[in-house]
Amino acid sequence: MSNPDPTFYRSPGDAVAAPPEHLAYVAAFDPKGAISDAMTVVDVDSTSSSCGQIVGWTDLPGLRDELHHFGWNACSSALCHDNHGHTDNHGHTGNHGHTGGLERRYLVVPGLRSSRIHILDTRPDPSSPRLVHTIEAAELAARAGYSRPHTVHCGPHGLYVSALGGADGADGPGGVALLDHDTFEVVGPWEQDRGPQYLAYDLWWHLAQGVAVTSEWGTPSMIEDGVNAELLLGRKYGHALHFWDLGSGKHLQTVDLGHDNQMVLEVRPAHDPRASHGFAGVVTNVTDLSASVWLWYRDGDGWAARKVITIPPEPADPADLPPVIRPFGAVPALVTDIDLSVDDRWLYVSCWGTGELKQFDVRDPFSPREVGSVRLGGITRRTPHPAAPDEPLAGGPQMVEISRDGRRVYLTNSLYSAWDDQFYPDGVGAWMARLDADVDAGGISPDVRFFPHGADFRGRRVHQIRLEAGDASSDSYCFA
Repeated sequence: MSNPDPTFYRSPGDAVAAPPEHLAYVAAFDPKGAISDAMTVVDVDSTSSSCGQIVGWTDLPGLRDELHHFGWNACSSALCHDNHGHTDNHGHTGNHGHTGGLERRYLVVPGLRSSRIHILDTRPDPSSPRLVHTIEAAELAARAGYSRPHTVHCGPHGLYVSALGGADGADGPGGVALLDHDTFEVVGPWEQDRGPQYLAYDLWWHLAQGVAVTSEWGTPSMIEDGVNAELLLGRKYGHALHFWDLGSGKHLQTVDLGHDNQMVLEVRPAHDPRASHGFAGVVTNVTDLSASVWLWYRDGDGWAARKVITIPPEPADPADLPPVIRPFGAVPALVTDIDLSVDDRWLYVSCWGTGELKQFDVRDPFSPREVGSVRLGGITRRTPHPAAPDEPLAGGPQMVEISRDGRRVYLTNSLYSAWDDQFYPDGVGAWMARLDADVDAGGISPDVRFFPHGADFRGRRVHQIRLEAGDASSDSYCFA
């Protein structure tokens, strides 16, 4: 590839050393479907007079999309074409023969409820994304056999979109659709042999090793109305990791984390392409309401996983709890997002129920060490932000994104509309925060200058964040 996009980084070290981000793209949605969802643009340039303010806004044309996770059309993995000339299972080679034309330009934005996928062009003005293409639900269903698109990752020979549901009203199996880099057409399903995999959620990979990892939540009927107590106590939600051959889409191995560990959500592989480990978050254990983080790693010719972090629930007066957890007399941590810094040193764990973001030193991935914590919101605590000390916050640290240099950590507070309403029935509100991180000794603290919230988001809730020029959860690297 000649003259690649300068925001394609050959190694994690190059990404860390790159200039800091100036803008953040934040998905905003209306859970009632009365107004359109939107992509908001937030100034995150610490030297700017408008830092922490919304400086761009793009309304989408439909209703009830529920913007959730989204990603870039292309990223650092495109550079792997220089190393990996393999052909995928659909006959696509490398990155479609690009010789410098591919760039990190388009945001690929699924609607979790509508199954539409919106393509937003961030050029020529990055603060004013333009809707340039829409993949309708019918195309996703007809060509890939999926619905409810969730996670987007840019690979060296296509765009991978995980999906929770099947086509034509089928509840499953969920899986991964492959999109064309250039046209955004749906190429087809990525899996060629799914083995026992049925439930779906997240997807990422060890790119240099040609191994993909997927996790499990539930089918649309299992999740769309919130947590179903009967399914949860019956151990029916996802509790496994799946390992795949990335190039062929062939299932290689299932690693079951135990049926008591319900809802295996985010997967975060190490960024170092030489590493063979990663972390996965588990929402709750039905026997004791603890949340956990698991490490997967190479074990001979296969893969294994072990629990390396356990986060217990916090006792509470049942009168202070929403009905969904009142019988338990405790607030579960509810680990709903995790993120790993680009240098693979710091792991951040969102405890959405208790309203806490935890920071762990994971230089020894088998023995994480907690070194920092910030409280914001929480089911019972309602901890305010220091910028507005008289405003109790609902929701809690949920989506977490880390700058490439690891010095800034961004948070939003909404999880999923049905869960928001169950766990925060008096209203979850909308807020975004930024934390300053000590990348030498550890420790995190809120940036008191940065707190867009409430009316700033025009009646919408906010979910995932993507940083201009890349962030800790959007890129995979080809070289050490």
